[in-house]
Amino acid sequence: MEKLTKSTLTGICTQMASHDWSDAEINELVDPQLGIITGFQDLLNELEDLRKIDLGTTPPALTVQKQDPQGSR
Repeated sequence: MEKLTKSTLTGICTQMASHDWSDAEINELVDPQLGIITGFQDLLNELEDLRKIDLGTTPPALTVQKQDPQGSR
């Protein structure tokens, strides 16, 4: 995966339906300075790491049983 750039985000905003993004907002996603939001690149890296996990041994979600309010299954 390539590193996220401002031009990439600007292109996505231009191509996709979205609200208007200011340069400051896009810059904050590319290189966070406020410390309030995780950088978009960090999020993309975490998603890439999750994508690489082999889920072959993970059971289907239908096998997960919910507990009812009375405490029995």
